[in-house]
Amino acid sequence: MPLRRKGWLRKHYDQQLLKELLEMKKEWNRQKQLVDKSFEPSEYILYDLKVAEAKYFFLLKEAKKRNIKVGII
Repeated sequence: MPLRRKGWLRKHYDQQLLKELLEMKKEWNRQKQLVDKSFEPSEYILYDLKVAEAKYFFLLKEAKKRNIKVGII
């Protein structure tokens, strides 16, 4: 019984991680487009870009560590 629950929990959290990863990718791309379209981006916008990039790459590393593939889940 405990193994069955563990597998369910792993799938649940893998799906949640994948969802967060895709949302963070959209946010990072949105921030990049904002900086690209700006003549002189403010420090705050550049800071937001770096934060979004760091969050995205952190989630990406975690997904790679767990062997999560986009097409599987």
